[in-house]
Formats: sequence, C-alpha cells, structure tokens
Amino acid sequence: MVTASSPVLVFDSGVGGLSVAAEIRRRLPGLPLHYLMDRAGFPYGNKDDATLIERVLKVCGDAVVQQQPRMLVVACNTASTLVLPALRAALDIPVIGVVPALKVAAQASPGGNIGLLATPATVNRSYTDNLVHEFAAGCHVRRMGSTELVQWAEDWVGLGREPAALFEHLDGWLMRPDPVSQVVLGCTHFPLLRPMLERLWPTVIWVDSGEAIARRVEQLLGNEIAVKGNTAVTLCWTGEQPPGEGVRRYVAAL
Repeated sequence: MVTASSPVLVFDSGVGGLSVAAEIRRRLPGLPLHYLMDRAGFPYGNKDDATLIERVLKVCGDAVVQQQPRMLVVACNTASTLVLPALRAALDIPVIGVVPALKVAAQASPGGNIGLLATPATVNRSYTDNLVHEFAAGCHVRRMGSTELVQWAEDWVGLGREPAALFEHLDGWLMRPDPVSQVVLGCTHFPLLRPMLERLWPTVIWVDSGEAIARRVEQLLGNEIAVKGNTAVTLCWTGEQPPGEGVRRYVAAL
C-alpha cells in the first residue's frame, strides 16, 4: 500500500542516476529514496530500442510491485527518450523522466554554439531531433555520443579513478571549429564528472537536468512529503553481482 512514508524510486542502468538522486536529496532531505541500478542490463546506450523497452518495463514493473514506491524517477536519458509513455501506461504511480536541458542552454545562449553530450542512442534519436527543433532552432547545436564517458563515470564513482583521456576525448569537439559556450549533459552519468569537466574547460557552462527533476518531484508530492530526517538511501540492484564498495560509500554519503 502506497502511503506518505513510501519511498520514491530512482532508476538507472548504473551509477548515473545518482546525480539526480543527489539533487532530490538536497531539495528534499527527509524524503525516503530507493536507488535501483540495473547492473544486469548495463549499459543501455548501445542497446536497440525493442530490447531496451522490454528490459526497462520488466525491471521497473517488478521493482514497483516489490517496493511499492509512490513515484518512479527514470534517471536515465537513454531510457527516458524511449520508454516513458509505455511506463506511464503500465504503472499507476507518477513516472518522471529526464530530458536533455536544451531549452535552458538555448535560452542562456540564444543563437550561440551549444553542445549536446549524451550516449549515441540519445543523440541519434528522433526524440532529440524534436527537442532541438522545438527549443534550440536558432542555435548551432553540436552533438556527440560517447560510451566512454559512461564507463569513466562508473569508474570514478566505483573506483575513484579519474579518466586520463578525458581532455583528448572532448577538447577537439568542444573547441573546433568554434568553441561552444554551453554543453548540455544529456546523460545522467556525465554530471558525476563535472568537477573534472569544469577544471579542464572553465569557460564552458555545463547544464544538466538534475535540479529540474528534483523540483518536479517536490511539485508532484505537494503536501505529501514525509519528513523523516536524514533517512539513509536504500541501494537496490539487478543481477548477482552487488555494487562495489565505492558505490556503496557514494550512496551512503547522499
């Protein structure tokens, strides 16, 4: 039975959604949170659409039955651009997804050079084409799909390992032929690397959706937010191999 003390379930393929969970935690520190990693299905960015739809519907559907959350946050851009309508039709609780923050970047830099950094699946999807057309039609939007950054974010959270090839991987795309002023981090893994991104490219403004998602959670909960103090975030996962100690420490610090 769903009540005011039921958790909000935050879901991602790996550690990326922790960037969203952290923003929810900052805004609503007393809100019970469960964080679900689909370790058995990771990574999502290179899967075909049919496989991904089936996978996310099954994992999220099973988790909702087992955990009885009052809301589901799909903290994964790749899944959100594809599966949200099907999830909302299948579940009887609110479902929130993440959308690349192109509107925010375009409003801050009208007519400017904007980068969209996401997984290959997200940058190539028609959903993203529509977002660019609707919110950033007057801007020059430069896209890059990276699977490397997803793994580097996993390694950073799980092992504390900074990506040695980060500068080489992104600098040419960011700076040529003209520097971008804003970069939309269109994968929830990527804000986890923000300290390194800001250090290497201090003139670039990095934009993500985490804070907006936290505001939306607060809005939908309304007066039904249970204040329980600094309740520990519950970590859940699929597959037989549990998350490593680095991930557990990161979640415990939220």
